[in-house]
Amino acid sequence: MTELINILFNPLSNGIMTVLTGLSVVYWFFMFLMGDGVHLFDADANVDLHPTPDVSDVDGSHDMNADGSDHPHHHTDSDTHTEPGFFAKAMDYINVGKVPIMLIVTMFKFIGWVITIVSSLYIDVASWGIKSVLILIPVFIVTFFLMHFLTKPLARMFKNIGYNGEESHDFLGRMGKMRASIEGKKIGSAEFIIQQDPIRLNVVSHNGEKIGYGDDVIIVDESKDKKYYYVTKEITIDNI
Repeated sequence: MTELINILFNPLSNGIMTVLTGLSVVYWFFMFLMGDGVHLFDADANVDLHPTPDVSDVDGSHDMNADGSDHPHHHTDSDTHTEPGFFAKAMDYINVGKVPIMLIVTMFKFIGWVITIVSSLYIDVASWGIKSVLILIPVFIVTFFLMHFLTKPLARMFKNIGYNGEESHDFLGRMGKMRASIEGKKIGSAEFIIQQDPIRLNVVSHNGEKIGYGDDVIIVDESKDKKYYYVTKEITIDNI
């Protein structure tokens, strides 16, 4: 038992991944105790978040309502030709949006944990001291590419059971905070609290005005291709 504990928590890199994986185990334990976890597999589950081009944070551009049109649902043709940013492509690569985000996060931690533990058995990482955390960089890179293949069958499974995420109109009127600066046609990300979970969505300034990092925003519309949402600054005493 002592040897097992030593492997799980020594070197530091093993300890970090053991704790992170343990937190996910605790999360799922409480989710299933409360009956929320089972909804992931319901055909009508409202757990997905729509955040990349299929769902997530991004940088890019699009062409809708740049003139401040009063008809938010009449988007221009360039709407469908938006080039997602690197982060959006990365999230799409591991099927974020096609598979519930918390399931992907848990898988990522677990796979990374296994690789970290195994690598410590073949490489004398313990002798690196605190620098052993550097082993996590290649571990995360390898894990990221493995996730692409491991989440593919899950994406097909969730598609077959009718998992389409939360409907777009459920986001309309939601308030959140910007996690990037946007202006004009640039796509950025904003964080919203959905069912007590922080969710990041792709957003664009509705009328092209500059919206800074940390600004409070409200969702007013969704792009025609359903890849991002249009937001405007939330009116508060501070910005009147």
